[in-house]
Amino acid sequence: MRWSTIFWRIASFAFAAALIALWQLVADLKLVSPVFLPGPDRAWAALVRGFTSGTLWDKTLGTLEHMFYGWLVASVAGIALGAMIGSSKAMRTYVAPSLEFLRPLPVSAIIPVAIALFGLTQGMALFVIAFGAIWPMLLATIHGFAAVEPRLYEVARSLHMSRLAVIFKIALPSASPDIISGMRLSLTVSLILAVVCEILAGLDGLGHWVLLSARAFRSADLFGGVILLGVIGYLTALAMSAVEARLLRWRSSGH
Repeated sequence: MRWSTIFWRIASFAFAAALIALWQLVADLKLVSPVFLPGPDRAWAALVRGFTSGTLWDKTLGTLEHMFYGWLVASVAGIALGAMIGSSKAMRTYVAPSLEFLRPLPVSAIIPVAIALFGLTQGMALFVIAFGAIWPMLLATIHGFAAVEPRLYEVARSLHMSRLAVIFKIALPSASPDIISGMRLSLTVSLILAVVCEILAGLDGLGHWVLLSARAFRSADLFGGVILLGVIGYLTALAMSAVEARLLRWRSSGH
C-alpha cells in the first residue's frame, strides 16, 4: 500500500473523528435541545441497547432483505434487457424512445401505482426497489454492449458464432466494467428505496424503526438508526468495490 493512500485514509478518519467530536460538543453545550439532538454517546448507547435486545438485528435483516431482493431482480432484468438492447442496433433504435420516457420518471410517482397494484406488501417494496434500481444497471449494460469493438463482432460472424456465444464470450467480458459500475450504483439506490418503502408501508426494517423513533421523540434511537443505515451503505459499497477489483483483475494484469 502506498504512503499516499495511507495518508489519505488517516486524514479521512481524522476528519470523521473531528465531526463526531464537534457533534458531541454541540450536544454537551445543549446548543440544540437534547430532545432533538442527542450526542454520539447516546446514539451509540441506543445502538448497543437495540442490538443487545435483538430488536435492531431483526430491523437490520429486514432492510438488508428488502434491499438485496430488489437489487437482485433489478440486476437480472437490467443485465438481460441491456444485453439484448445493447447488442442490437435495431433494438436501440426502436426501444430507446420508450426508455427515455420511463427513465426520468421519479420513483415517488411510481409508489402510488405500486400500492394500487400490490397494496402495502412486500411485493410493493420489491416492485418499487427493482424499478428504481434497474436504470443505472440497464443503461450501463446498454452502453457497455454498444461500446464493444466492432471488429470483435466481425470476427464472431466470420467464425459463425451464435448470438448467445457472442454475448457470453465477447460482449459480456468487454462490457463487464460498465455492468459492475451500474450494479454498484444500483445497490445504493436499492438501500434508499428500501428505507422509503419501509417508512410508507410500515414494513419491518430500519426505515420503520427510524419513523417510529421520530414519532415518539426517541432521538437517540432515531440517530442510531440513521448511523446504522450509513454503515450499511458504506460496507456494501466496500463489498462491491472488492468484488469489482477481483472480477476485473484481468484488466490490470492485461496492461
